[in-house]
Amino acid sequence: MPNITETYTKRADAPEKGNKIHYDDAIKGFGLRITKAGAKSFVLNYSINRRERRMTIGSYPAWTAAAAREEAKRLRRRIDQGEDPLEEQNQRRAAPNVSDLWSEYERVHLPTLSERSQTDQRSMWSKYILPELQSVQVRELSSNHVDRLHARVSAAGTTRANRVLEVFRKALNLAIRWGWIEKNPADGFRRNAEHSRERYLTPAEYERVFDALDRMQNQRAANAIRLLILTGARRGEVLPLEWNDLDLDQGLWNRPPHKSKDRKRKRIPLSNEALVLLKTMEENAISRYLFPTSTGTHMPDLNRPWTWLKKETGLHDLRVHDLRHSFASVLISGGVPLETIGKLLGHSQHQTTLRYAHLMDDPLRRAANSFSASSVNA
Repeated sequence: MPNITETYTKRADAPEKGNKIHYDDAIKGFGLRITKAGAKSFVLNYSINRRERRMTIGSYPAWTAAAAREEAKRLRRRIDQGEDPLEEQNQRRAAPNVSDLWSEYERVHLPTLSERSQTDQRSMWSKYILPELQSVQVRELSSNHVDRLHARVSAAGTTRANRVLEVFRKALNLAIRWGWIEKNPADGFRRNAEHSRERYLTPAEYERVFDALDRMQNQRAANAIRLLILTGARRGEVLPLEWNDLDLDQGLWNRPPHKSKDRKRKRIPLSNEALVLLKTMEENAISRYLFPTSTGTHMPDLNRPWTWLKKETGLHDLRVHDLRHSFASVLISGGVPLETIGKLLGHSQHQTTLRYAHLMDDPLRRAANSFSASSVNA
């Protein structure tokens, strides 16, 4: 038996057919395998639990003979301690990576979300998570991986980074449920500070908006914005709205689970102003959608009409979502209870509506002042 050195490895000839293994005379089971085509690699044969095993250490010349010998010695020590390095290697290769996690998350969890959330989360995975981590095995993920991902996304937007990590953390919680890992490496990630932006339309600004909507060339988009104002609904709930979701005789918007953000059925009363708008629109309806496009689908966004509206009104800082906040503000100013407002906005949790609690200060103060005035006059 030869001593497998660099010189021996270089000079060893290929067999006439198949492959041949030349075993080392010092390290038990260590050998040089040569194929008919001349490809060379280092292997290690061993027996564990009465089972014969053979694993490839590496190919030549990527692995030198000296490096392969040292690796063979290390593996032999592990084998002597009862470990099976080939089995561990196979398990590592078969272990799911982050790309597999996305595939399962997309199959199992994504369908439970609203259409808009699905689109948003697909963007998070394709733009941030997968380019950074797709080949990393889920069980090898560490807090360092998570922190680096968060830092990378933070460069694009601090709030966006928090949302991406929340989605990734949810996926890893599912991985725990599926038995892939035991601990979530995204737990306790350091969130970026978020400063909530509060913007509420004043009566004068509402007047400017409605005047501009009357002048808007795209009246279909104008009606969508009017309905957003009159209902406080989300853009992703209004744009795909279908006529069969509405009961105009009863004045109700029956929102099915797949069209709600929290995937729950909603039954929302419509105001008289909203009903007048909807009945006028119904007279000229040409599609099952309230806001159809020429291709038969629903309007995907309001980007161009909204840009025009901001320029026309001079309200350059106004966002579409501010219409929802303003709807709540007007109701609170009118003394409507938070619980009722939460139902009109389609909130599934009371805590979500509590963000508007501070707006109740003015109507409460007016109520307190009216008591004071009454008691003084008495």
